[in-house]
Amino acid sequence: MPSIDRRDLIRSGLQLGAAAAATGLIAPRAASAAEATSSGGLIADGATVLFQGDSITDAGRKRDHKEPNQHATLGDGYALIAATQTLVARPEAAIEFHNRGVSGNKVHQLADRWQEDCLDLKPDVVSILIGVNDIWHWLNGHYDGTVETYRDDYRKLLDRTREELPGMKLVICEPFVLKTGAVTDKWFPTFDGFRETAREIADDYADVWVPFQSVFDKAAEVAEAKQWLRDGVHPSPYGAALMADAWLRAVNG
Repeated sequence: MPSIDRRDLIRSGLQLGAAAAATGLIAPRAASAAEATSSGGLIADGATVLFQGDSITDAGRKRDHKEPNQHATLGDGYALIAATQTLVARPEAAIEFHNRGVSGNKVHQLADRWQEDCLDLKPDVVSILIGVNDIWHWLNGHYDGTVETYRDDYRKLLDRTREELPGMKLVICEPFVLKTGAVTDKWFPTFDGFRETAREIADDYADVWVPFQSVFDKAAEVAEAKQWLRDGVHPSPYGAALMADAWLRAVNG
């Protein structure tokens, strides 16, 4: 595994994780989450893990940084926290984490860059979170795709991935929003169709499904929606830590 500034990486991830733990929402489950992470689950020793998606995954990563397990490479969101907790729990496992999320992406834009940003990396585990821009850009008139477009494009992408990487483990994450900021009544019920479609695709293709919407629905019962998702879509540090907690539980459970 390439050398890393482990202190910087760990400090960055744990600071974000502590933000959500401070609310009490994930603190009662921290011990079991750590145990699950150290047990391995879907991620084997020596694995290459790739996070893919849009701005929620991108989270401000530096595009010119390609080396795995670096703060600049992983950004400031859930990918950083999930990687940090795994590297802390399994420091000798030689796991490499990459983040290739790109802000604004829809499914067809993943496909356009998939060779370089997925297949060439030959990941053992691919985690995909995509879908919110497929409806958001339709609502603002910048995209004419539908739920059916999303379904067809997603299936084509996964068929291609399975053919090129037959041993790859796939994690599909549920698109999510909360009704605050940019997210208004006009998103519904169309957005629910995107979530349901993602679940159908996960049933057919994925090794793991991460139910992010239910995580945020429960969080919104504890504190107002904008504390978790600043504009109804993009996570705060609290929201990012909740996402990492849910991702680790699903992948390592």
